[in-house]
Amino acid sequence: MASKLDQLRDMTVVVADTGDVDAVRRLKPEDCTTNPSIVLKAVGSDYFKDIVEEGIGKGGSTTEIADRLTVSVGAELAQIVPGRVSTEVDARLSFDTEASIAKANSLIEGYEKRGIGKDRILIKLASTWEGIRAAERLQKDGIDCNLTLLFSMAQAKACADAGVFLISPFVGRITDWYKKDQGVEGFDPEEDPGVKSVRAIYDYYKSNGIETVVMGASFRNAGQIEALAGCDRLTISPDLLDELHNDQGQLTRKLEARNGTGSVDAIDEPNFRWELNEDPMATEKLSEGIRKFHADAEKLEKLIAERTK
Repeated sequence: MASKLDQLRDMTVVVADTGDVDAVRRLKPEDCTTNPSIVLKAVGSDYFKDIVEEGIGKGGSTTEIADRLTVSVGAELAQIVPGRVSTEVDARLSFDTEASIAKANSLIEGYEKRGIGKDRILIKLASTWEGIRAAERLQKDGIDCNLTLLFSMAQAKACADAGVFLISPFVGRITDWYKKDQGVEGFDPEEDPGVKSVRAIYDYYKSNGIETVVMGASFRNAGQIEALAGCDRLTISPDLLDELHNDQGQLTRKLEARNGTGSVDAIDEPNFRWELNEDPMATEKLSEGIRKFHADAEKLEKLIAERTK
């Protein structure tokens, strides 16, 4: 029997949640997704040593060098995967629409200088109101976006209204919050709050004919992945990809697309902010996620500053 990973590939686009080039080559995902944490690890690896030295050697501010290295990591991954590479906009811009758009265009320009067209890149933005508005305008300019740090239906609805290409609802971080809140060690995959959240968003999108791609992210165990088999895309760490590869058991499709044509009401800013405010898990995890991405961006800039002394 085929491995669970091969079975999963028959029903879901598998994305590698890593900047580890060796792992990407070995596991052969369709796409790759990156964030500051992944870029920081990649830049610290021996594989990227020459690329890092070259990027730093060209000079500029620490922010400019950090952007250059981010694009360099993404460009290297784009040479390996046949599909898309997601590249994240600085978390510090999560509440600034205009600055997010400018940064996105700068990243796309950096890729184009390396011969990689915007059709190979997804710009990642936090699912704040401002981030979603930036994505709406970027999409109209032909730049596809991946809205990350998504924890609620309010965010999913706003992303659909904005016509974004893809959303990344975070499974594991939702689970983490509920484990702590309820004082439990874990959940059965069918009752896992993170799994149930992605299923609800997926069903909402498909039943209403929304074309935005749903890509489950942030998994804590293989059971969560198996419970979302059939989702449009799943972005998975190398360790969990290996676990699925080594498992020869039967994998059952859990999500089925429906050709819905229903109409949906747009969610305006006051209602978006109110619904997000009424969801303590989503509010806390969105803020925490932005802070964590920013912390890793600062670590990257500190590393650069030390090497440019």
